[in-house]
Amino acid sequence: MKIIKGIAIALALYIAFFVGVFNYFPDKPETMGWEDRQDYNKVQIEKISEIAMEKDFYHKDILTMLGGPDISEAKMSGEDKIQVMYYRTQHKRADGITSQDECTPLLFKNDKLVALGEKAEKQFENAF
Repeated sequence: MKIIKGIAIALALYIAFFVGVFNYFPDKPETMGWEDRQDYNKVQIEKISEIAMEKDFYHKDILTMLGGPDISEAKMSGEDKIQVMYYRTQHKRADGITSQDECTPLLFKNDKLVALGEKAEKQFENAF
C-alpha cells in the first residue's frame, strides 16, 4: 500500500511540475527549431488573416507574436515607410537557406499591417 501511495505522489508531483513548466515557460519563436517555427508561423499567420479585417495589427504586434522575420525589406514611398517581412511557412528545398518562396509576406505601411500573402508582395513591388 505504501508503494502505491509513493507512486501516486510521485506521479502527481511529476504532473504538477510538467504543467507548471509548460504554463510558465511558453515556447518563443526564437527558441524553436526551424520545423516547429515554420508550423508556428503558419498557424499564427492564419489566425492574423482571419481577424485582420476586424482588428488592426502593427509592426510591434507581429514581432511580439512571431519574433523577427526570416527576410525583411523596406523602402520609402513619398512620406510613407513601406516594409515587407517574410516569415517561413513552408519547406521547399533542403539547402539550409530560407528563400522568399518558402515564406509568407506581411506588408506594413507606416508600421500598420495592410496586406498578407501574394497581395502583400505585389503591393510592395508596386509601391513608389
